[in-house]
Amino acid sequence: MNYTSLMERAIEISMPFKYLVKPNPMVGALIVKGDQIVSEGTHQKYGGAHAEINCFQALKEPITDEHEMVCTLEPCNHHGKTGPCTEKIIASGIKRIIIGSLDPNPKVAGTGIKKLQDAGIEVVQGILEDKVKKLNKFFFFKHLNGRPFITIKIASSADGKSHSKDGSSTWITSKKSREDVQLIRAEHDAILTGGNTVRNDQPRMNARVDFALNQPKKILLTSQNEWNRDIDFFQTSEVDLIAEKNLHKVINTIAQQDINSVLVEAGPKLVRAFLKEDLCDELIEYKSPNNLGDASVPWFEDNEGIDKFNFNLKSSYTIDRDLKSIFTK
Repeated sequence: MNYTSLMERAIEISMPFKYLVKPNPMVGALIVKGDQIVSEGTHQKYGGAHAEINCFQALKEPITDEHEMVCTLEPCNHHGKTGPCTEKIIASGIKRIIIGSLDPNPKVAGTGIKKLQDAGIEVVQGILEDKVKKLNKFFFFKHLNGRPFITIKIASSADGKSHSKDGSSTWITSKKSREDVQLIRAEHDAILTGGNTVRNDQPRMNARVDFALNQPKKILLTSQNEWNRDIDFFQTSEVDLIAEKNLHKVINTIAQQDINSVLVEAGPKLVRAFLKEDLCDELIEYKSPNNLGDASVPWFEDNEGIDKFNFNLKSSYTIDRDLKSIFTK
């Protein structure tokens, strides 16, 4: 039996639900008999049934010794929003399960496999493990590092500026670049910004896309307690106000929530603060070919660049007239 091709299929069926299951991982499951897939199931929405449960529910024939299960991620063994999948698998009579990757969540982390093995089920693991981890990189990062993955997004003029000093509002990048930003927002569990950005720019900061998704939570770093909740920023999703100035404490607070990834969209001062505290795993820059000139605010002090913060250029390509560059540590 070609477990690699079966795992490819399990991964494939999980992907359409990327934006609906977050912050949970994408998970796909199959039940196979010989070389034939007889049932498929996916985790389809956050808080909903897990892939294994949906796979059993879709099965139209009784389980025999010939049936095996393929699952992209180790089955859970704890009570969360749903019950343990291990109990359902054991009760089903399945004798062998093929798993892509262990679950890094400390609540699972090998205990699911152990429970299955203790029940006499043969477990094969590590099939396309790297692909499963890459598919769910934010989920794995959070549980392996104890904090969410942090992305910083900036829009820069050709001369490295953020905005005009007089506070006048103007689009730096093209419409297509701004549309691309919506996809980045959609991938993240939270968007973080500062009070000055909300006051000066009046942003919506939601993911405006043409597909269903769990909108990212908004996190506003501010010492201001009273806000006009009717402005656009406070619409479309939950907003947390955090007055703490120590960014490590801020991230530790966020890490206690079901948030695996944070997108920082803020002005130069807050962006530089995150960079100086080494709280950035990926930096995305959209650079316009146009200059803003001397009467504008630079992203970096003393003409220092992104390279000062030990980033490496991962990729770079054009969107309309702009250059999108992705930097990673």
